[in-house]
Amino acid sequence: MKPIIHIENLKREFRMGDEIVHALKGINLTINEGEFVTIMGTSGSGKSTFLNILGCLDQPTSGTYELDGVLVKELNKNQLADIRNKKIGFIFQSYNLLARTSALENVELPLLYNSKVSAEERRERAVKALKQVGLESRIHHVPSQLSGGQQQRVAIARALVNQPVILLADEATGNLDTRTSYEVMNLFQELNDQGITIGFVTHEDDISKFSKRTVVLKDGKITEDRQVTQRLYASEELAKLPPAE
Repeated sequence: MKPIIHIENLKREFRMGDEIVHALKGINLTINEGEFVTIMGTSGSGKSTFLNILGCLDQPTSGTYELDGVLVKELNKNQLADIRNKKIGFIFQSYNLLARTSALENVELPLLYNSKVSAEERRERAVKALKQVGLESRIHHVPSQLSGGQQQRVAIARALVNQPVILLADEATGNLDTRTSYEVMNLFQELNDQGITIGFVTHEDDISKFSKRTVVLKDGKITEDRQVTQRLYASEELAKLPPAE
C-alpha cells in the first residue's frame, strides 16, 4: 500500500499572550492510497488545526509530515502553494464558489495556475470532472441557479480537476439536509470506489459510518483509530428515506 499521508509525532503549539497552547500533542497517522478516512472530534479537539496542517495551510511546530512522499517542512511558500494546488483537492462546508462565474469556469480555476495545461485541455478536464459528479447538464449555470447539493458537487468537481492524490473535505455536508447529505456521501463513496483517497472531517456520527475508517481526535491527541465495521451505503440509506416532496 502506498502511503499518501504519513505523519510522525506531529505537534502544533500556539502562543496566546504569556501562555503556550498545545493544539496537537504528538499525532501519528498514516493514510494509504484508496482509503476513505473520517476525522472526528468536537470543538477544541484540534481537528481544525490538524486539517490546516494536512492541507499545507499551516506548518507543525515539530514532527514530520510526508504528503505523497514529499517532506512538507522542507518546502518554501511557493512550493507549498504548488503542492496545495496539485496534490490536494479541498472541499469546504460553504462551497467557496465564485458567484458570477459558471460551474465550468469555477471548476477550471485550479488549472489556471498550471502553465502546462492549455485552455483546451483545461476545458476538457473541467467538463470531465463535472460529468464525474453528475452535473454535465448544468455546466453553464452560475451558483445562484444551483441548489446547495449541486453547488457542493461543483466544489467536488473543482477539487477533482487537478487529479489530486487526496480529497480533503471539511464538514462537506454541514450545510445540507439529510437527503442531500446522503446524495453527496453517495458521490464520495463512488469516487472512493474508483480509487480516490479521501480524508473527511466531520462531527456527525452518522456521516462517519459511510467511510471505511474513523480517526477520533480529543484534546490534541488521537484517542481512537478504527475500521468501520458496519459500514453504511448511501445509496441504500437514500432508498429508505420518504419520497422527496
